[in-house]
Amino acid sequence: MKEVPVRESVIAGSWYPGDPAVLRKEIEEFLRKASPPSVEGELIALISPHAGYMYSGQVAAYSYKLLEGKTFNLVVIVAPSHRAYFRGVSVYPRSGYRTPLGVVPIAEDLTEKLISSSPLIEYVPQAHAQEHSLEIQLPFLQVTLGDFRLVPIVMGDQDYYTCEELSRAVVKAIEGKKALLVASTDLSHFYPYERAVALDSVVLEHVNAFDPEGLSKDLKMGKCEACGGGPMVAVMLAAKALGANRAKVLKYANSGDVTGDRSSVVGYMAAAIYRTSNPREKGKGIDLGLTEEEKRTLHEIARAVIWNKAQGKEVPAFRITSERLKEPRGVFVTIKKHEELRGCIGYVRAIKPLWQAVMEMAEAAAFQDPRFPPVGPSELKDLEIEISVLTPLREIKDVKEIEVGKHGIMIERPPYYSGLLLPQVATEYGWDRETFLEQTCLKAGLPRNAWREPGTRIYIFSADIF
Repeated sequence: MKEVPVRESVIAGSWYPGDPAVLRKEIEEFLRKASPPSVEGELIALISPHAGYMYSGQVAAYSYKLLEGKTFNLVVIVAPSHRAYFRGVSVYPRSGYRTPLGVVPIAEDLTEKLISSSPLIEYVPQAHAQEHSLEIQLPFLQVTLGDFRLVPIVMGDQDYYTCEELSRAVVKAIEGKKALLVASTDLSHFYPYERAVALDSVVLEHVNAFDPEGLSKDLKMGKCEACGGGPMVAVMLAAKALGANRAKVLKYANSGDVTGDRSSVVGYMAAAIYRTSNPREKGKGIDLGLTEEEKRTLHEIARAVIWNKAQGKEVPAFRITSERLKEPRGVFVTIKKHEELRGCIGYVRAIKPLWQAVMEMAEAAAFQDPRFPPVGPSELKDLEIEISVLTPLREIKDVKEIEVGKHGIMIERPPYYSGLLLPQVATEYGWDRETFLEQTCLKAGLPRNAWREPGTRIYIFSADIF
């Protein structure tokens, strides 16, 4: 391979400031204003937008804020190609990338490994020549990390096979190294505000569920859009292979939130992918045999009901082909906003087909939970939906049968008192068995020790939570 020059900046002075002092100050101000939710675990990857800083810089800061105080001496950035069409994936192999803050050196040993690992991966000069989506990430990394080596990857094809192939190659190349993965993407482009938020919410749900396969499928089917969908999927797959088990959306906004023009907007998301061993994040229920496609269908039903009802629109008719979704099941729909409970209602017993129960309980959780006001249109982009499909209730006599993380509890005291807490509640709060029982009693309107008293009936159940 002939000598490869330093890749000079092509967007300094336009997409971000060209003056080093001004650029650094602007990034530091973005970081100061960012307040991402906590991420308890080992950070493995970030997802960050790539518009000009005036539009998406504040959202990007929610990702890069997590790097403050951390050390990564290697960063792999996977970005989409906007200006050049080519097959497969291109890696800039040598020298460095320049920004006003200096030259970021290429990890040449690793780029060589990548290029030799797959016929899909090569060096395509035009892929990097004018591409902004990779370069735009570098100043944030230079400010937060200081010195590091770079593996710059631009994707031409973004199909699932290419994502899998790239993820395998990246994992093999960086094995044993302290590396950070970064996926560069914007979301939907040039839709009216409400339509954009609806499309982008599909991406956000797949990221929060750490579901790269589902994300790739919905992108292919047009249920959502992201110009860096392939980079997102590839980075999520690689992060999972490196031990990540959680993903969290840190911030969502679109250009309409910045400019005030809601007629035609572009969506931006910041997210983190990480490995956690926190016991409070374990115990996410049991497997009841629902396929990923069936789970996606139930989420789509819940989301469609909430979004349309909040905006005064008709809920579309649902065509259900899965026999499993037609079986009666108990189910709860939980809605959260910025990780805080926003509504939760369900059928304890299996009195309706599962898909219909989800439809009814999604509406109830959003608009009829007496603890909260009805969900409004302005909140929709911030909502997270969790569905818990229940096993039948089973009355117990010995509370030692209760396994925190596996079981939920329902407590009854005839003739009036009843309260239920889902399995995930105990793990989220770090409760032991006794505390879980006490809190369920309080939920039922009983004294906290009522579970010990004759006449109190205790039921347990499990749930598939997704």
